[in-house]
Amino acid sequence: MNEPANVIMVQGTSSHAGKSILATALCRIFAQDGYQVAPFKAQNMSLNSFVTPDGGEIGRSQAVQAAAAMVEPRVEMNPVLLKPEAEARSQVVVMGRPQVRKSAREYYELKQELWPTITSSLDALRREYDIVVIEGAGSPAEINLKQHDIVNMRVARYARSPVLLVGDIDRGGVFAQIVGTMVLLEPEERALVTGHVINKFRGDPSLLTSGLHLLEEHTGVPAIGVLPYFFDIHVPEEDSLGLVAQRLSDKETIVDVAVMRLPHVANFDDFDPLRHEHGVRVRFVRGVDEFGQPDLVVIPGSKTTVDDLDWLRSQGLADRISSARQAGTPVIGICAGFQMLGKELRDPDGVESDRPGTPGLGLLPTSTAFQSEKVTHQVTARVTGGRGLLAGCRGAALTGYEIHMGVSPEQSPMSPFAIETRSGLSAESSDGAIDDEGMTLGTYMHGLFHNRELRRSVLEFAASRRGVALPPSGDGVDLDTEYDKLAALVREHLDMAHVRRAMGLPV
Repeated sequence: MNEPANVIMVQGTSSHAGKSILATALCRIFAQDGYQVAPFKAQNMSLNSFVTPDGGEIGRSQAVQAAAAMVEPRVEMNPVLLKPEAEARSQVVVMGRPQVRKSAREYYELKQELWPTITSSLDALRREYDIVVIEGAGSPAEINLKQHDIVNMRVARYARSPVLLVGDIDRGGVFAQIVGTMVLLEPEERALVTGHVINKFRGDPSLLTSGLHLLEEHTGVPAIGVLPYFFDIHVPEEDSLGLVAQRLSDKETIVDVAVMRLPHVANFDDFDPLRHEHGVRVRFVRGVDEFGQPDLVVIPGSKTTVDDLDWLRSQGLADRISSARQAGTPVIGICAGFQMLGKELRDPDGVESDRPGTPGLGLLPTSTAFQSEKVTHQVTARVTGGRGLLAGCRGAALTGYEIHMGVSPEQSPMSPFAIETRSGLSAESSDGAIDDEGMTLGTYMHGLFHNRELRRSVLEFAASRRGVALPPSGDGVDLDTEYDKLAALVREHLDMAHVRRAMGLPV
């Protein structure tokens, strides 16, 4: 029988400290070194999810880490995914499939039932891979929640994994973060921490030397890396804290894209390719004072469609979107955004709302009926509509993925996309809707803008409405290259020999 895979775990002093990015880097580093590597996160709370080839739903960060490791994503890499909904509830996705909706208190009671699923998933990965890179969640020092832990030190103890503890110096107080975390850990947990990592440092690293020595004196654990703040490596963000507007000036901006910053925005990495196009500014809009005069309006996905539609109305953004469309601005809705653009959202069984019916924005003549069964597929498709936004890409091949609990009856004459495969199986169906002018477009396909030919068609159409030309497309972002750049940066600034020794690997 083979020995189980070597493991390393990345935990943080807080959310957004840099756990995901370091875990991603380690996945690529070990893959470059010839190992078969799998990422693992026992429980992820995120609205940014991804669909595996067999139709399971996992956190987007584990899909990114799998890509960095050059392996296919699978549900064992993230056995428990929490998707927050309104009223402090979450949909609980277990092994890629939605199981229940629970409040935070109710979920605590469920956690112990999920522990065997978590351990069996980790065990399966350790049998099939050489190395498993484990990511924690939040902080291991949340002492009020510790008795319910299934993602941090409980996992480290189960796997007997060395732990790297990451702190974000950009927020300030990083030494207190790290020392305080270590103080609140149990002795057996502190013993697992093999190194501290300072993340997002700007400036001269020699200025940290005395602090790093004192840190080791206080904790007995060395600081093994100071990772610099970077702007030139583009790896998908795990959560919406990473949503920032591009700093293009009005003079530099050819096409201004306003994405509605819904309270429960999901799969916001749909817009990453737009942000990397020359002359395109992507703004995440929270209120009418930020709306401006965009060249393209996008309503993104959401886990709580009706609540977020109510929010658009309460903020005055629904009226502003309708007015912009009437004035000639194109509007695109993705997944929940597509549902909002229709005439009505029906929910007689209370799947997403306690209201049996909610009027939509009425910009497309479609209606949505919510159902209890979630649709999750990777898809391939082709552009069949050829007017307006899609005039330049008729016949183009598309790839994307579907994650939705509503069904919008097919409007064949209006559907701009033909689905050719779902989860690898042949499919003959249509997707989405487009109005007569080709100016209002809705689709269930996430990843739409990752398709270059369609993306350029949409942007060039928006630019032409202003009588300007969009600059030629750059080379875009090749994620493999970005993962390699990230790995090189971490190799330079992290003591990988120390990490290898802690894992029992040859140095």
